[in-house]
Amino acid sequence: MIEVAVQAEGDWGDDAEWEAIADRAARAAIGRTPQAGWLESPASIEIAVRLTDNDEVHTLNRQYRGKDKATNVLSFPMIQPDLLDTVTQNSDDGEVLLGDIVLARGVCVAEAAERGVTPSEHATHLIVHGCLHLLGYDHQNDGEAEAMEAIERAVMAELGLHDPYPIQED
Repeated sequence: MIEVAVQAEGDWGDDAEWEAIADRAARAAIGRTPQAGWLESPASIEIAVRLTDNDEVHTLNRQYRGKDKATNVLSFPMIQPDLLDTVTQNSDDGEVLLGDIVLARGVCVAEAAERGVTPSEHATHLIVHGCLHLLGYDHQNDGEAEAMEAIERAVMAELGLHDPYPIQED
Protein backbone atom coordinates (compact mmCIF):
# COMPACT_ATOMS: atom_id res chain seq x y z
CA MET A 1 0.00 0.00 0.00
CA ILE A 2 1.22 3.47 -0.86
CA GLU A 3 0.88 6.19 1.74
CA VAL A 4 1.55 9.80 0.77
CA ALA A 5 1.97 12.46 3.44
CA VAL A 6 1.88 16.12 2.44
CA GLN A 7 3.23 19.04 4.39
CA ALA A 8 2.43 22.46 2.94
CA GLU A 9 4.28 25.57 4.06
CA GLY A 10 3.08 28.96 2.90
CA ASP A 11 0.38 29.81 0.40
CA TRP A 12 -0.33 26.42 -1.19
CA GLY A 13 -3.98 26.25 -0.19
CA ASP A 14 -6.06 23.42 1.27
CA ASP A 15 -3.96 20.58 2.72
CA ALA A 16 -6.70 18.02 2.10
CA GLU A 17 -6.78 18.89 -1.59
CA TRP A 18 -3.00 18.51 -1.80
CA GLU A 19 -3.16 15.14 -0.02
CA ALA A 20 -5.56 13.94 -2.73
CA ILE A 21 -3.50 15.43 -5.58
CA ALA A 22 -0.24 13.94 -4.30
CA ASP A 23 -1.79 10.55 -3.59
CA ARG A 24 -3.35 10.35 -7.05
CA ALA A 25 -0.11 11.43 -8.76
CA ALA A 26 2.07 9.00 -6.81
CA ARG A 27 -0.26 6.04 -7.36
CA ALA A 28 -0.53 6.73 -11.08
CA ALA A 29 3.25 7.10 -11.44
CA ILE A 30 4.02 3.90 -9.53
CA GLY A 31 1.28 2.08 -11.47
CA ARG A 32 3.19 2.69 -14.72
CA THR A 33 6.42 1.11 -13.46
CA PRO A 34 7.63 -2.39 -12.59
CA GLN A 35 6.76 -1.51 -8.96
CA ALA A 36 3.01 -1.37 -9.76
CA GLY A 37 2.48 -4.35 -7.43
CA TRP A 38 3.26 -2.07 -4.50
CA LEU A 39 -0.19 -0.53 -4.92
CA GLU A 40 -1.71 -3.78 -3.62
CA SER A 41 1.10 -4.80 -1.26
CA PRO A 42 0.36 -5.15 2.46
CA ALA A 43 3.64 -3.35 3.17
CA SER A 44 3.27 0.36 3.86
CA ILE A 45 5.41 2.27 1.38
CA GLU A 46 5.57 5.93 2.35
CA ILE A 47 6.31 9.02 0.30
CA ALA A 48 6.65 12.44 1.90
CA VAL A 49 5.77 15.49 -0.20
CA ARG A 50 6.78 18.92 1.07
CA LEU A 51 5.26 21.99 -0.56
CA THR A 52 7.42 24.94 0.34
CA ASP A 53 8.89 28.18 -0.97
CA ASN A 54 11.70 28.96 -3.40
CA ASP A 55 14.12 29.89 -0.60
CA GLU A 56 13.95 26.48 1.07
CA VAL A 57 14.32 24.65 -2.24
CA HIS A 58 17.22 26.94 -3.18
CA THR A 59 18.96 26.02 0.08
CA LEU A 60 18.35 22.29 -0.45
CA ASN A 61 19.46 22.46 -4.08
CA ARG A 62 22.69 24.21 -3.10
CA GLN A 63 23.34 21.86 -0.18
CA TYR A 64 22.58 18.54 -1.89
CA ARG A 65 23.18 19.20 -5.59
CA GLY A 66 25.69 22.04 -5.56
CA LYS A 67 23.33 24.23 -7.63
CA ASP A 68 22.89 27.74 -6.27
CA LYS A 69 19.31 28.37 -7.41
CA ALA A 70 15.75 27.33 -6.75
CA THR A 71 14.35 24.56 -8.90
CA ASN A 72 10.83 23.22 -9.38
CA VAL A 73 11.17 19.82 -7.68
CA LEU A 74 13.77 17.91 -5.71
CA SER A 75 13.64 14.21 -4.89
CA PHE A 76 15.46 12.49 -2.09
CA PRO A 77 15.29 8.69 -2.52
CA MET A 78 15.77 6.61 0.61
CA ILE A 79 16.23 3.31 -1.25
CA GLN A 80 18.95 2.52 -3.74
CA PRO A 81 17.53 1.63 -7.17
CA ASP A 82 19.11 -1.86 -7.12
CA LEU A 83 17.19 -2.64 -3.89
CA LEU A 84 13.73 -1.57 -5.06
CA ASP A 85 12.73 -5.12 -6.04
CA THR A 86 13.23 -6.29 -2.45
CA VAL A 87 11.31 -3.48 -0.73
CA THR A 88 8.20 -5.46 0.17
CA GLN A 89 10.16 -8.51 1.32
CA ASN A 90 12.77 -6.81 3.49
CA SER A 91 10.74 -4.46 5.66
CA ASP A 92 11.16 -5.27 9.35
CA ASP A 93 7.96 -3.59 10.48
CA GLY A 94 6.02 -3.52 7.22
CA GLU A 95 6.86 0.16 6.67
CA VAL A 96 9.27 1.55 4.10
CA LEU A 97 10.08 5.21 3.47
CA LEU A 98 10.59 5.47 -0.29
CA GLY A 99 11.72 9.09 -0.07
CA ASP A 100 10.90 12.77 -0.06
CA ILE A 101 9.71 15.09 -2.81
CA VAL A 102 10.02 18.87 -2.33
CA LEU A 103 8.30 21.46 -4.55
CA ALA A 104 9.03 25.21 -4.74
CA ARG A 105 5.84 27.26 -4.95
CA GLY A 106 7.24 30.27 -6.83
CA VAL A 107 8.93 28.18 -9.50
CA CYS A 108 5.87 25.93 -9.80
CA VAL A 109 3.48 28.88 -10.22
CA ALA A 110 5.74 30.60 -12.79
CA GLU A 111 6.20 27.42 -14.83
CA ALA A 112 2.46 26.71 -14.72
CA ALA A 113 1.75 30.18 -16.13
CA GLU A 114 4.33 29.66 -18.91
CA ARG A 115 2.66 26.37 -19.84
CA GLY A 116 -0.90 27.67 -19.59
CA VAL A 117 -1.93 25.20 -16.88
CA THR A 118 -2.99 25.62 -13.27
CA PRO A 119 -0.41 25.39 -10.49
CA SER A 120 -2.10 22.23 -9.16
CA GLU A 121 -1.89 20.58 -12.60
CA HIS A 122 1.78 21.46 -12.91
CA ALA A 123 2.44 20.34 -9.34
CA THR A 124 0.79 17.02 -10.22
CA HIS A 125 3.32 16.58 -13.00
CA LEU A 126 6.18 17.52 -10.68
CA ILE A 127 5.02 14.95 -8.11
CA VAL A 128 4.84 12.29 -10.84
CA HIS A 129 8.34 13.31 -11.96
CA GLY A 130 9.60 13.21 -8.36
CA CYS A 131 8.09 9.76 -7.77
CA LEU A 132 9.88 8.42 -10.81
CA HIS A 133 13.15 9.77 -9.43
CA LEU A 134 12.41 7.96 -6.15
CA LEU A 135 12.07 4.78 -8.23
CA GLY A 136 15.48 5.24 -9.83
CA TYR A 137 14.46 6.92 -13.08
CA ASP A 138 16.64 9.74 -14.31
CA HIS A 139 17.19 11.99 -17.33
CA GLN A 140 20.97 12.31 -17.46
CA ASN A 141 21.14 11.17 -21.09
CA ASP A 142 18.72 11.15 -24.03
CA GLY A 143 17.68 7.51 -23.61
CA GLU A 144 16.91 7.90 -19.91
CA ALA A 145 15.08 11.17 -20.56
CA GLU A 146 12.93 9.64 -23.31
CA ALA A 147 11.98 6.66 -21.12
CA MET A 148 11.11 8.86 -18.15
CA GLU A 149 9.18 11.36 -20.26
CA ALA A 150 7.16 8.55 -21.89
CA ILE A 151 6.01 7.37 -18.47
CA GLU A 152 5.22 10.93 -17.39
CA ARG A 153 3.15 11.52 -20.55
CA ALA A 154 1.24 8.29 -20.03
CA VAL A 155 0.53 9.09 -16.38
CA MET A 156 -0.63 12.62 -17.14
CA ALA A 157 -2.91 11.32 -19.92
CA GLU A 158 -4.31 8.71 -17.52
CA LEU A 159 -5.04 11.52 -15.06
CA GLY A 160 -6.73 13.57 -17.81
CA LEU A 161 -4.10 16.29 -17.65
CA HIS A 162 -1.81 18.11 -20.10
CA ASP A 163 1.18 16.67 -21.95
CA PRO A 164 4.12 17.94 -19.89
CA TYR A 165 6.48 17.72 -22.88
CA PRO A 166 4.63 19.07 -25.90
CA ILE A 167 6.61 19.30 -29.12
CA GLN A 168 7.33 22.96 -29.75
CA GLU A 169 7.52 24.13 -33.36
CA ASP A 170 9.91 27.03 -34.05
